[in-house]
Amino acid sequence: MPRDCRPPPAPVLYVSCVAADQPEVSAWRPSVPGVVEVFHARFTEYAYPMHVHDAWTLLIVDDGAVRYDLDRHEHGTPRDTVSLLPPHVPHNGSPATPHGFRKRVLYLDGSRLSHDLIGPAVDRPDLRDPQLREGVGRLHRALASPGDELAAESGLVLVGERLRDHLRHRDPEPPRPDLARRLRELLDEHLTDGLTLTAAAALLHAHPAHLVRAFSAAYGIAPHRYLTSRRVGRARRLLLDGLTPGEVAVASGFYDQAHLTRHFKKLVGVTPGRYRNGA
Repeated sequence: MPRDCRPPPAPVLYVSCVAADQPEVSAWRPSVPGVVEVFHARFTEYAYPMHVHDAWTLLIVDDGAVRYDLDRHEHGTPRDTVSLLPPHVPHNGSPATPHGFRKRVLYLDGSRLSHDLIGPAVDRPDLRDPQLREGVGRLHRALASPGDELAAESGLVLVGERLRDHLRHRDPEPPRPDLARRLRELLDEHLTDGLTLTAAAALLHAHPAHLVRAFSAAYGIAPHRYLTSRRVGRARRLLLDGLTPGEVAVASGFYDQAHLTRHFKKLVGVTPGRYRNGA
């Protein structure tokens, strides 16, 4: 197995991991509503024939470039571009550089982008938006991390809103300050058992994107980061009480001990075990 080839997170639909000059692909279906499939691939020579998807195709290229035809017009995907290909519209794809390309793709269902946006997406599928590009990258990282579903859900609603704003040529709706306090109270109430953004939006009668933006504007931190930091704070107290890292992970609301360790070390600077032992 080459050094740069890593298996994707579970649950895996299929994986192909071969020599460095051969295609590499990984795909999985995350537990985040709205995402049909996550697909990562590196191709050097392979060219996609004309085909269609039932879902929206949200594409970023991390290395190299892709050229493709959509609605009889040629397009390209440099690294600073986010490409959004609508469902049911034929397109192809091939490397635009000698060394091929490495891409990350999300396939989104109609709950995130409605069919009335297909026409605008056909007219302008390639979006030069550094903030959107960064948001899509963060979303991929969250989707690849078990236990970070709230981060992924939050990222998805913001990416979806920004895509809709591009296609409808409108400015985002200003945040509602009152939502921030109410969402924080909900997160505090569900510190260990967790709360999906969809459930919070239903309880507060607000759009999920408005919740994320209002909270971030009011407190300078995204809801999922707030929840994670509160959980790490609880974990610190439980570790000092003598519980093991495995026990603390469950009692603090983390997916598992690895999930606790990843975020604990990021916020505290050491692993839970070293913190508990005073090392």
